Amino acid sequence: MGKTRQLLINAARDVFAQLGVKRTTMNDIAEASHKGRRTLYTYFKSKEEVYEAVVAQELDVLLVRLKQLMNKNLLPEEKLIEFIYTHLSTIDQIIHNNGTLQADFFNDIKEVQQVRLRADVQELRMLRQILTEGVKQGSFIDMDIEMVSTIIFYSLRGLEAPYTKESIAERMQQRREYIANFILKGLK
Repeated sequence: MGKTRQLLINAARDVFAQLGVKRTTMNDIAEASHKGRRTLYTYFKSKEEVYEAVVAQELDVLLVRLKQLMNKNLLPEEKLIEFIYTHLSTIDQIIHNNGTLQADFFNDIKEVQQVRLRADVQELRMLRQILTEGVKQGSFIDMDIEMVSTIIFYSLRGLEAPYTKESIAERMQQRREYIANFILKGLK
C-alpha cells in the first residue's frame, strides 16, 4: 500500500475515533493528514470508502492473528478454543483502540458487513479446517462441518458486542475452562 494512502487511512482512523464517522467530513480527514482534499479524493471517492478502508485494515489485524494461531502445533480442541478467544479479544482490542469507532462499528452494520465479508470467508475456512482436523484425529464426532463451522462463527459474531463490554469479557476470561468444556462437549 502506498505511503500516502496509508497516511490518509491512519489520519481517518484518528478522526473517526475522535468525532465518530457520521460527524467526520472529508475535509477533517484531509486536514488531519496534512494533505489536500484533492489528494484525499485521488485515493478515495467518499468518506464511506475511507471508512471501509479503515475497517478493512483493522480486520486484517484479526486475520493475521488467526493465521498465526492456525500455524501453531495445537490439538484441534485447543486450537478451536484459542480461535474463539483470539477472535473475541482482537475485536475487543480493535474497538477499544479506536474510541468512538466502537459505536459506529456496531451501528453501521450494513457498511461494516460489506467490508467484513472477505474476513468472514477466511475465518469460516479456518474454522472448517480446525473441525476437519478434529474429526480426522477422532477428537470430534463426525459432523456436518459446514453447518457446525457456520454456527460457531455466527455465535462468535453475536458475542462481539457484549464481549466489548468489560464485564462480560472479564467473566468469560474467568470462566474460560467452563466455556471450553461447554463448547467441546457438543463436538465430542
